[in-house]
Amino acid sequence: MADGGRIVLRPAPVDLDIGGKQIAMSGFNNSVPGPEIRVGQDEMLSVRLENALEEGTMIHWHGIRLPNAMDGVNVLTQDAVIPGGSFDYRFAVPDAGTFWYHSHYLSLDQVSRGLFGPLIVTEHTPPDIDQDITVQLFDILTDVEGHFESMFDPSHYTTEGRLGNMMTAFASRSDVKVGERVRLRIINPAVDRVFRVTIDGLSGLIMAIDGMPLADPLPVDELVIAPGQRVDVIGDVVGEVVLSETTLVDPIPLTRIAISGSRQKRVSPIPPLPLNRLPRPGPVSQSVDLVMQGGAGGPPHGGFGGWAFNDVSGLPRMPLLAAKRGETVLLRLRNETAFAHGIHLHGHHFWETDINGAPTVLRDTTLVEARDTREILCVLDNPGAWLFHCHMLSHQEDGMATWLQVA
Repeated sequence: MADGGRIVLRPAPVDLDIGGKQIAMSGFNNSVPGPEIRVGQDEMLSVRLENALEEGTMIHWHGIRLPNAMDGVNVLTQDAVIPGGSFDYRFAVPDAGTFWYHSHYLSLDQVSRGLFGPLIVTEHTPPDIDQDITVQLFDILTDVEGHFESMFDPSHYTTEGRLGNMMTAFASRSDVKVGERVRLRIINPAVDRVFRVTIDGLSGLIMAIDGMPLADPLPVDELVIAPGQRVDVIGDVVGEVVLSETTLVDPIPLTRIAISGSRQKRVSPIPPLPLNRLPRPGPVSQSVDLVMQGGAGGPPHGGFGGWAFNDVSGLPRMPLLAAKRGETVLLRLRNETAFAHGIHLHGHHFWETDINGAPTVLRDTTLVEARDTREILCVLDNPGAWLFHCHMLSHQEDGMATWLQVA
């Protein structure tokens, strides 16, 4: 995987074993998910992409505040890496937390086939835990013969998206001990599915959301995790750890982490994780509406696709908003459709706000429910042209994408 300190990622066809069934997919370094990358906070990450696919590809580093040229977005930041070609990504990682990487070229197809993996940035002083476990949620759509469904149903583009008929989760550990204190880093790389997850066998707290630690950790209840979002939970093991999807009448176990013994339980409380160094919002200098339009049953709009932002489908010639570096902007996200959308901003995190407009939780992807409106505050301190899109990748492919320009 490494080449003189540099990590090499090679996307190529791979067979994935799910429940004893071999499914033809794509993966980085012959695996789905791709290899877990770990790097220390403020360290330099160096990755060479070597494309062994028969089509172009590139890598986006989801949630990382990185230089614009390293963001891995077709048209805005780089050209697709052609078959047999390579590209070197090199950037410092300023924030500790749970992030991930994935293809951002033909992304609906390539991510649904398995081109994703975890990127973990460890704290200067890691928390006192026994196990650090990454859990990646995923669903796969198969045909009547159990193969990857390569045909794309037009209805996927105008409803909730391409939802798989097989749901699973990939855990980096298969066993724990009762009494251990563990950290679960839960990532949703599914292309369209919003997972609603419960955790049994763990008594703990939500410590971070979208890679950003919470000053006041939250109790663990049902976790609603949209595509692209992450949740970190730290807790003490009290039994077999089971993550289940609760959308259907009967919960569906996604993964089980078995018990392999016990140890004396800690009596100390779980302290908050150290906060990352992000600028706080200042006075709002600009505000703009992002209106989500389209989908099945929606009224006509001015875009050419099934979906649109502000009557435009796909990347417009002019940015949604142009700002000077360091400006605080208010983005009003108005969902006028009958479906939820997970809106993701590249290169930055932003604050969700409460009913009084005060900043609450830092995120890079926010879930806006059908017919709802959400205001977010963002300090645009990272220069470049930054993609702003729906991370339901079916929706993105059929129109829900725009961009912000930071001078």
